[in-house]
Amino acid sequence: MRPGVRIAVDPGSTRIGVACSDPSGMLATPLETVRRGEGDLDRIARLVLEHEAREVIVGYPASLSGEAGPAARRARSFATALARRLAPVPVRLVDERMTTVTAQDQLRAGASYGRRGARGGRARRSVVDQAAAVVLLQSALDTERQSGRPPGEAIGSGA
Repeated sequence: MRPGVRIAVDPGSTRIGVACSDPSGMLATPLETVRRGEGDLDRIARLVLEHEAREVIVGYPASLSGEAGPAARRARSFATALARRLAPVPVRLVDERMTTVTAQDQLRAGASYGRRGARGGRARRSVVDQAAAVVLLQSALDTERQSGRPPGEAIGSGA
């Protein structure tokens, strides 16, 4: 496995959770939450450049049956646009089934959500989005370490 930082994005309909690995590709940590919409691809591109990422992993929410529903089609479209924006940096779609649920469970088990109230709700969702990206990235890193091959599907010309 070639060393280098990797970035994972977990695109939701409103927010995009972003996580980053250490240069050795062993550990994923939360990076930030990007507001979905105008400028989101530019912000992710800046993060990729700032962190000198060698690859970007995009969460692909296949249904439990493995079929592509509306959310999976939106994720593929997002990944394709991101791959065009980031070329030649590779972009991979990686199965993210259960990452948000896993992230929520982990946060409930051991982390604080911060303040309560209206701002606390937004802050909590932002933390969950980042945590889901961490779960996605850590799973991809672990899978690659165990199998010796990158997980998921290469997207676009940067692949």
